[in-house]
Amino acid sequence: MKLNKRHILSWTLFDFANSSYSAVIASVVFPVYYVNVIVGNANGMGDLWWGRAISSSMAVVAFSSPFLGGIADYSGIRKRLFFIYTIISVAAVASLSILEKGMFFEGFLIISLANLGMEGGLVFYNSFLPGIAPKEYHGRVSSWGFGVGYAGSIFSLLIALPLVKAGNFEVTWLMVAAFFAFFSLPAFIFLPADVRGNSSAVRAGIAGFRYTIKTLKEIWKIKEPRKFLISYLIYQDGVNTVIVFSSIFAATTLGFKPQELIILYLVVQLSALIGAFTMAKPTDILGPKKIVMTALIIWTIVAATAFFIQTKTQFWFLASFAGLGLGTVQASSRAFYTQFIPEGREAEYFGVYSLVGKSSAILGPLLFGYVSVHFGSQRPAILSIAAFFFAGLFILKTVKGGGPNVSPE
Repeated sequence: MKLNKRHILSWTLFDFANSSYSAVIASVVFPVYYVNVIVGNANGMGDLWWGRAISSSMAVVAFSSPFLGGIADYSGIRKRLFFIYTIISVAAVASLSILEKGMFFEGFLIISLANLGMEGGLVFYNSFLPGIAPKEYHGRVSSWGFGVGYAGSIFSLLIALPLVKAGNFEVTWLMVAAFFAFFSLPAFIFLPADVRGNSSAVRAGIAGFRYTIKTLKEIWKIKEPRKFLISYLIYQDGVNTVIVFSSIFAATTLGFKPQELIILYLVVQLSALIGAFTMAKPTDILGPKKIVMTALIIWTIVAATAFFIQTKTQFWFLASFAGLGLGTVQASSRAFYTQFIPEGREAEYFGVYSLVGKSSAILGPLLFGYVSVHFGSQRPAILSIAAFFFAGLFILKTVKGGGPNVSPE
């Protein structure tokens, strides 16, 4: 297989597009707006409702992904569903502009739908990777995708900054919807077309469910991929919780203003961009296992240290350091998992990958919310995240595999 530059550019541009959602809606601006303005965060109730929204939408994605993977594989409509799920997310983001103070349940429903569309679409997006690049480039292409994605986060946050300073939050949500839609177009147009399947969507979905159960049984019988997915389930829970609660922690516990959060996140994204691109080639040469383990060590230290942070300056330094491990752990985990996938079963296996990854986003956000409410403080909640990273690291260390994809030059 040769590298198709058009396919790879189109694929990475979708990371650029959806990162506007990840940055502005899921991570920086909207979480704080929802928690403190729409709900009100007295006694941690905003944390609890935000955790519920993330966890419930991720649960739907997690348990539907086997059906979606089957439909993608056997009915020949992977690209079509990729488009539909993305449009659902874009439309829901635009609908956030109707929210007013006190509409916490309406906000819960809309953000759940937006997250469902975003994360569901990623099931199909990830499944394109093995088909557009040879194995020896999986680590690099995966890292390029995350790297371009962080560039998209930076760009969209720079656009959002003056809007947020002016208090134009409704316009901010509409901007993200337009950004997401526009930069997704190359993926919809240029990624490989669907191959016509022989089954209806319903039959394909049932087949996908059956094959997913079969795949899970296969993985469970094979020691190394089983241990990898268990490890991934645990440490990705920490990653997802950090992503959806870090800005809320900074705003509520440390008093960051919305515009300060954007600037902080821009620094983190720049740090993550450097980390993703710097570790792209080492992921293939040294092997994704070593890279993931290094990133998890960084994240364990960061989460434990955050408990003791008292000033904004301290958090600035900690967040900048944390960014180095963010893009690295995500890109390298994806590259690690591709080593276990049999040829021709990419969508099916990535359905399982999504099932595990999205399931990991069910417990973490809920736990953060309930711990915050129970203690009346976010500090014990942020400390609980360190346990996810440490446990995931401990299990990953025992996994055989994750070696180099290519010999050093």
